[in-house]
Amino acid sequence: MHSFEEIRSAIQGKQALRINDPYLLSFDLAIDGGTRRQGMYLAELEGDDGRKYLRVSTPIGPVAGMDAKRCLRFNWEQRVGFLAVSDLDGAPYLHLCENRPYELLNEKELVRLIEEIGPLGDRLEKAMSAGNDTL
Repeated sequence: MHSFEEIRSAIQGKQALRINDPYLLSFDLAIDGGTRRQGMYLAELEGDDGRKYLRVSTPIGPVAGMDAKRCLRFNWEQRVGFLAVSDLDGAPYLHLCENRPYELLNEKELVRLIEEIGPLGDRLEKAMSAGNDTL
């Protein structure tokens, strides 16, 4: 894949988009056979060298009360995905993210990445919110 438009084309037929902006897509990924849903965000990033990257992210929960040491230990142990903080509706939220250069993406890898980050984010959300599906 070489552009965000190629990513948009790959996603549009598979997911109902909540946000469909020039460089940002959002949709709800069905988890656990459709009994739960996880908000997913796909955004284009540009590196210092001009390379284009796709960020796949999902919100986990509010940062308030988070143990930073546990978050950093999680990051150290992960092979795919990392925790980061970004605002959601004006409040700081913990997000599970993964960045990939466009040149390493094809449709199969994009779907695999979404299907890995979404359920992992849902498990983290459940662990933090006593099983609730808030995001």
